[in-house]
Amino acid sequence: MKDFCRKFKNTILIFTALIMYLANAAVFFFLFSIDNPEIMGLSRTAAVTLSTYFMFILLLSLIYGRYEVGKRKEKETVFSLTLTHILTDLVTYLELTIMKTNDANNRKFTIENVGILFIVFIIQFIIIILLTHFGNSFYFWIFDKERCLIISGDMKGARRVEKTLSDFKKKYLVNGIISYDDDELEAEMLKADTIVLYEVPVEIRTRISDFCYKNLKNFYFNPHIPDILEQNSRAVVVDDISFFTWDFHLITFEERIIKKLMDMSISLLALIILSPILLISAICIKRYDGGSVLFRQKRATANGRVFEIYKFRTMKENVENKSLTKDDDRVTKPGKFLRKYRIDELPQLFNILKGDMSLVGPRPEMLKNVEDYTKKLPEFSYRLRMKAGLTGYAQIYGKYNTDSRDKLMLDIMYIENYSIFKDIQILFQTIMVLFKAEDSTEAFNSDK
Repeated sequence: MKDFCRKFKNTILIFTALIMYLANAAVFFFLFSIDNPEIMGLSRTAAVTLSTYFMFILLLSLIYGRYEVGKRKEKETVFSLTLTHILTDLVTYLELTIMKTNDANNRKFTIENVGILFIVFIIQFIIIILLTHFGNSFYFWIFDKERCLIISGDMKGARRVEKTLSDFKKKYLVNGIISYDDDELEAEMLKADTIVLYEVPVEIRTRISDFCYKNLKNFYFNPHIPDILEQNSRAVVVDDISFFTWDFHLITFEERIIKKLMDMSISLLALIILSPILLISAICIKRYDGGSVLFRQKRATANGRVFEIYKFRTMKENVENKSLTKDDDRVTKPGKFLRKYRIDELPQLFNILKGDMSLVGPRPEMLKNVEDYTKKLPEFSYRLRMKAGLTGYAQIYGKYNTDSRDKLMLDIMYIENYSIFKDIQILFQTIMVLFKAEDSTEAFNSDK
């Protein structure tokens, strides 16, 4: 039975995903048809509403991710699908409300059917949970855990990789860690299903990848800058010689204009909408110890230019200025909450209005960190090719204590894959960071 299911795995999962999307659409249209029967018939309202619904489902699925069982944690898949459907429902509900604003229905814009909207949310959420759980259970029933061997020259880093893989306990089973110069390397690789490389020299990685290809082993490796550039290269043939070419990439003048307009308009709108949160946060900080509300610090942005960043103060005043550690007693009670939900970062919207920062880009590091990291990793300075940002790849996929090299690779990926659509995608994905606050704000251990 398992063998049969493995053969038709993709068909079964695609069919399950189709059932989920169609069931959720049916819930929306059936319940709203109670007061709006025209959306279930052949009418202009039905055509526009249906088009709006499926257009936004497609667009938001590209941003937040599709029905991807077996690849992400179940709760992450449920959350991304739920967020996709809630936003789609809200936009479609708004479109339907606008279309009902006419002489035959409502002479002025009227919010109605809010109760039905919440019932739709609840039923869709239940459908998503059930079918995501089914999909994951099916996937991990037909596939055994991948037996993983971690190969590294950095044992401390390898332990961190082991911990990360262990978080995906249904998918990975770490059988061991071994150095890339160990005499038993090939024998140990033959026992594993998946080979995971971390901080292995390129020439040795090439030899190991050839071995994996020959012996049908899955292969993971953490990238270096040449790998990211190669990913963005294209094949060309000059006369009869084949090459891969990579063109030096910088943001174009037109992209700069669009990015600047986005920064100004979105940050101004965000400041207006979030002003109550900003005011309440400022009052809480002031009432707690009577100190200053804002924390100012010198940071580096594009081309090494230094500017003063604004944040809500989350630590006691007149304490040593260094990276946060676990259970750090410098953090105030209001500061713990502000940091957990990234509210302390909101004053940087003023930095964006001033032009010091962008909405999306590499995070501006403390000047001391820039100096220390650059000594360790000279290529760390490449991050300064683009204006610093409030959010970015490192904020979405990384944590506060993510290794400096891993943060660098995430930032280089952003710079080399830059597009306006990518910025929009990152802005939408930033919403998800607020709901994994414990992970994203995890501090350094005190012994680091």
